[in-house]
Amino acid sequence: MPDLPCDGDGVCMVCRVTSPPEVDLLHCSTCATPWHSPCLSKAPALADAASWSCPDCSLDSATVAAPSAPANTLVAAIRAIESDNTLSDQEKARRRQALLAGDAPDVADDDDAADDTLEIVGKNFSCVFCMKLPERPVTTPCGHNFCLKCFQKWIQSKKRTCGKCRAPIPAKMAEQPRINSALVEVIRMAKISKNHNSAGSAVPYHYMRNDDRPDKAFTTDRAKKAGKANASSGQIFVTIAPDHFGPILAENDPRRNMGVRVGETWEDRLECRQWGAHFPHVAGIAGQSTHGAQSVALSGGYEDDEDHGEWFLYTGSGGRDLSGNKRTNKEQSSDQKFEKLNAALRISCLKGYPVRVVRSHKEKRSSYAPESGVRYDGVYRIEKCWRKIGIQVT
Repeated sequence: MPDLPCDGDGVCMVCRVTSPPEVDLLHCSTCATPWHSPCLSKAPALADAASWSCPDCSLDSATVAAPSAPANTLVAAIRAIESDNTLSDQEKARRRQALLAGDAPDVADDDDAADDTLEIVGKNFSCVFCMKLPERPVTTPCGHNFCLKCFQKWIQSKKRTCGKCRAPIPAKMAEQPRINSALVEVIRMAKISKNHNSAGSAVPYHYMRNDDRPDKAFTTDRAKKAGKANASSGQIFVTIAPDHFGPILAENDPRRNMGVRVGETWEDRLECRQWGAHFPHVAGIAGQSTHGAQSVALSGGYEDDEDHGEWFLYTGSGGRDLSGNKRTNKEQSSDQKFEKLNAALRISCLKGYPVRVVRSHKEKRSSYAPESGVRYDGVYRIEKCWRKIGIQVT
């Protein structure tokens, strides 16, 4: 039987003894995990107990395959941090997180706001490795949370068990970890409640001629006869400007006082417009060529589009003759250029502006598209933009 540590409740995972005597416990000098020494296949000598490393961290253990060279360097760096007596426990945790995230360990940041939020949502929501508020949290079936980067580093080091309780991690989750959207919402609401008093109130944007519009689009007799292309535009329920970047928060939602949440769905693009997630009825990009793009809609408009959930490849707009009655033309008649809405995407890329993303059921090739309607999938950032010859060449 492989060596196993004590779980989060102090129970040995080999003999199931609850809270073994302190004299029988060994603490790893690298990860500080407690182990029940009588259950170890190779217990260290008493003189070596203070510097003992567990089978998960040891480089010469027979029960664990030797990690690669990058893993050796990572373990050595963690040991150096733990042996530095001039650092506080919080600073050690911050530097461990910087190593796991691939950042320089000497970069200082302000953790006060995150720590305050962590007190609100509870210590049980913290990342198992960095002990901080998880960024893009991943939750294992055993209920423990990790930052996405911390989880990926753990998996890349050939570990297939939970770093907290050593419960097995499913192979599918190891290959394609999914963000816990419910925990994202909990953290977001905790931040809003914590910063509500200290942050300045958002300036509401009121639409002209909004009160005389119907609550629901597509309610006029003409629209019912002619189709939704001629539908009336319903009221705008949120108080954000058309050039608003980022998520729509509770202070911009006077009707529900909850904002637009990740995973929220609507019947169609007209209803999506009413809640401000993506304003255009038809266009896939919302933005201005001089300011940037605020949102995009993934609806399978081009064959080059790819959707991988956490990232996607978006083809842009233009290059098709949509004059007259050609709204459904799928043929490329010219090359796209970095102008108009494509220029807006380029500005958001260069300046790092957040871009809201909605997915439509019309994208039939993506496994991440909703089965019906339109769904808000949160905020993304554009990493790169370029021009190349695509599948639909002219």
